[in-house]
Amino acid sequence: MTFKTIYGVDFSGAKLAGRNIWVARVERRRNGASKSRPYALAELHCVERLCGTAERAASIAHLVSLIKESERALWAIDFPFGLPVEVLGKGTAWPRQIEFLRQWGEDAYGVGLECLARAKKLGGPMHIRRLTDREARAPFDCYHYRIIYQFFYGLRDVLGPLWRTRGTAVLPFQYRRLPTAKRVLVEACPSSTLKRLGLPYQNYKQPDGGPLLSKRLRTRRTILDDVSRRLLIDPRHRRVMMRNGGGDALDAVLAAVGVEKAWREVDHAHIARHPRYRREGHLYC
Repeated sequence: MTFKTIYGVDFSGAKLAGRNIWVARVERRRNGASKSRPYALAELHCVERLCGTAERAASIAHLVSLIKESERALWAIDFPFGLPVEVLGKGTAWPRQIEFLRQWGEDAYGVGLECLARAKKLGGPMHIRRLTDREARAPFDCYHYRIIYQFFYGLRDVLGPLWRTRGTAVLPFQYRRLPTAKRVLVEACPSSTLKRLGLPYQNYKQPDGGPLLSKRLRTRRTILDDVSRRLLIDPRHRRVMMRNGGGDALDAVLAAVGVEKAWREVDHAHIARHPRYRREGHLYC
């Protein structure tokens, strides 16, 4: 497929999620544009600004509406799309995970504890990583306490309403829909993208706020200098990424950059047939 637009989303499951969910809209440039930079960063906003509130339910609902309204779009979203097959149980199909999460109400932390308990019963490591997490060198497993809220609200409240929506393909679970899809959703990981590009993947975030420390300034400049050779970025958007303390704006752009590269290079037929990817997900980064 050829996409007119690629959206990178740095996701959050926090109570004030809209403050930390950033959406980068990357548009294909017109004919004659540089082959090395076929896309340009068109918009970069946090969802709180787009919908007027940072409250989690409203912010996530607004994100879902943006996805539903898009066409010829590839969405790169930064949360795990599934659990490892060992935790799921033998033969569990991917849609059953969404049903499983709905049974827990708002107790995302409880889901994490349940996954730990299941892993303990298996007698192996408490934190089991998916195959794709190991391959892409993702920083955490899906139910780690730092990720569980992203996973819980992402899978249940973003993919949950969308995977049955006409014209939407959630990959790698719905490759059969790809020929007629208007929008495609894939899992991104900015940290893994930085590693694959050979860029620094630590010391660029400063969630406590305040002016960026010199070490973080240098790291962000290094990252943005490289990204700017792959994606046309105007000075205004660069300033936003340099000033956003938590690095969420930059991560949204990295999600889009990583997925654009991965989409061209991965073996989609292999991913679609793979027995683990079809159940636990695949990172396009």
